[in-house]
Amino acid sequence: MHATSDAVAPPPSAASGAGDRRSEVLLGIRLSGPAGLGLFPLGVAFGMLVVQAGLPGWAAPLLSVVVFAGSVELLLVGLIAAATPLAAVAVTVLLVNFRHVFYAFGFPLHVVRSRAARIYSMGALIDEAYAIAAAHPRGWTAPRLLAMQVSLHLYWVLGGVAGVGVAGLLPAPVEGLEFALTALFTVLALDAARTRRHLPLVLAAAAAVGVALLVAPGGLLVTSFLVFVGVLVVAHAAAARGARLPLPEPDPATDPAPVLGAAGPVESRSQDADRGRRTG
Repeated sequence: MHATSDAVAPPPSAASGAGDRRSEVLLGIRLSGPAGLGLFPLGVAFGMLVVQAGLPGWAAPLLSVVVFAGSVELLLVGLIAAATPLAAVAVTVLLVNFRHVFYAFGFPLHVVRSRAARIYSMGALIDEAYAIAAAHPRGWTAPRLLAMQVSLHLYWVLGGVAGVGVAGLLPAPVEGLEFALTALFTVLALDAARTRRHLPLVLAAAAAVGVALLVAPGGLLVTSFLVFVGVLVVAHAAAARGARLPLPEPDPATDPAPVLGAAGPVESRSQDADRGRRTG
C-alpha cells in the first residue's frame, strides 16, 4: 500500500489550548484597564464614605463583593446608616439597577458555558463591563469575558479597601464624597456628547430629565428613567417601520474582531484560518 500525500493534521495539543486560554485572559485584563482605572478611585471614595457614615470598615469589601454595583452601593451606605426599612431598600435597589435587565440583550453571555461562571457573569454585569463589550462587539470568549469582569471587580474591591485605609488616616471627614458617582456619570455624558452620532441620545436623556423636573420633581430619577425608556421604545418602533432616525448604527458582529498586538492591529486567528482555506 502507498501512503497518501495528504497527511492527517494532528489534534491540537493541551499546551496550545492552554496558551490560547492564557492569551484570552490577558486580553480580557487589558480591556478592563481603562475602565478599571476609573473604578478604582470611585471605589476609594466609596470606602471613605463607608467609614464616614459610621459603618465598620469591613462593610466596604463585603458590599463590594456581594452587591458589586457602584450606584447601589453608594446609595446603600446612606440607607443603612439611616436604618431604612428593608422593603424600601429592596425597591430602591430594583429601580436603580433595573437598567441591567436591558444590558443582557447585548452582552455576550452566551459564550460562558459553565453554570457557576455564568451566574457570576450575570452578577458582575455592571455599566463598565457592558460598555467594554459594546465597544468590542466581536471575538468574545469565556476566558476573555470572565477575565475582564473579574478584573473590574478587583479594581472596585481594592479601591474600597484602600478608601477604608485612607479614611482612617485623615484627621477630619471629606465633604462631597457622595457626589462621586454623579460626577462620574456627568463626565461620561459629556464624553458621549462630544461624539456627534450619540448626540441625539444625549439630548433625549436631557429632555427626559426636563420632563421629570416638571412632572414629578420629587421622583426625578425614576421618572426620568421611565421617560427615557419610553423615548427609546417609540424610536425602536418607528425604526422597525422604516423611519430614518438620527441614531447611531449598531456595530456589525459578523466578522472576526481585530486584536491589538504590540506592533499595531493584527487580524484574529479565525480570520487567518479562513484566508488560508480560501487560498490553500
